[in-house]
Amino acid sequence: MQSHHNDSTAQQLAALKQVCNTLGAYIFTKDLQGRYTYVNLAVLQLFNKPLEEVIGFDDTQFFDLDISNHIKKNDHQVMQTATAINTEETNYIKSSGEQRIYQTIKSPLFDDDGQVCGISGISTDITIEKQLRDLNNEQKQLLDTVLNNIPASVYIKDEERRFLYANSKVSTLFELPITEIIGKFETSILPQEMAAHFHKSDAEVFKTNSIQRIEETVSDHLGRTSHYLSIKAPITINNKRALIGFSTDVTELYELKEQFQQQANTDYLTNLYNRRYFIEQAEREFTRSQRHALPLALLSIDIDHFKHLNDNYGHPFGDKVLIDISELLLQGTRREDVVARIGGEEFAIILPNTTQDKGIFLAERIQKKLQNHDFSVTCDDLKVTVSIGVTVLSGTDSCFDELLLRVDEALYKAKNKGRNQIMYL
Repeated sequence: MQSHHNDSTAQQLAALKQVCNTLGAYIFTKDLQGRYTYVNLAVLQLFNKPLEEVIGFDDTQFFDLDISNHIKKNDHQVMQTATAINTEETNYIKSSGEQRIYQTIKSPLFDDDGQVCGISGISTDITIEKQLRDLNNEQKQLLDTVLNNIPASVYIKDEERRFLYANSKVSTLFELPITEIIGKFETSILPQEMAAHFHKSDAEVFKTNSIQRIEETVSDHLGRTSHYLSIKAPITINNKRALIGFSTDVTELYELKEQFQQQANTDYLTNLYNRRYFIEQAEREFTRSQRHALPLALLSIDIDHFKHLNDNYGHPFGDKVLIDISELLLQGTRREDVVARIGGEEFAIILPNTTQDKGIFLAERIQKKLQNHDFSVTCDDLKVTVSIGVTVLSGTDSCFDELLLRVDEALYKAKNKGRNQIMYL
């Protein structure tokens, strides 16, 4: 009976030994002095020693403990606290001169009285995994550094409108930490109108499966408007469709463009439209009025004796007259009317949906405003007058130039008649 029990125990020990040798890990036990009392085959191969040169020896024989000092420190912690630890150890092996990194679990061993009598350990070599992980982290850090410092908001969203990535510019734009953006649906972190605006172009990316270039305008809760030039491209992540977007804030460029456009369309002194822009708008109104059979009036206004004003009161005063008259013209017109300075002392007004009577009435009101206006020059009782020509669209007009020639002729007649006159043709 005893022989059968011994055979069973021997079989179990042999099986256990075989398991320990085939786990792909380093398994060992040590006594309280740190001497090895058991090692599996993997440990022997690591130390490049036979069993008799390992059992009974401590780590000073196998590791450079000046560098790998955490080995003894971890062993001591397990023995002193009688608790297991799971830690990462970097070991410098004497036999090969290599540095290896292990994920190690060390647990206390107890005698029959429940006292700690040593430790057991199992270590898995994670050197390659650690190197790959460090490399991956380094590359991620480098990529984050690049993406966080380019002048664009960079983001990745899946087809369900969930953020998979966002750089620091996105965090600043949304006024949220990145941790509160990634993994969240845009509908849960953005105002409804803004989310819908972004999704419109996102949906086009998924629909066409092609790169989309879009100009996007966004207003925040303070009413500030920002303009973005966005490039959105389809990508695949884990076999699921997604998009990557690069949105560059071009608000400053947009505003500069508007300023340049305004400067190109306006007169530098009076801020009225210039002749080029006036002709463009007038031709557009001419075409629209003809197509829809709407009335259209045109006024041409010339300051009387303007050279005399410049010669007698100086060019600064002449400029003031031009500015004052410009303001009076704007005050007397509607938003849809186009008021322009088309020459030195010449102005023109295109009046959409305006009849002859209303055009003449406006001309009379302009004259009256000028008569009551104080130009504030020295002590002279100075009056500035204008001559005005008026015409309207007729059924025989084939282009806007015909109206322009006709209103110029009317203005010419007003000046020849003694100035400070209104003439209609």
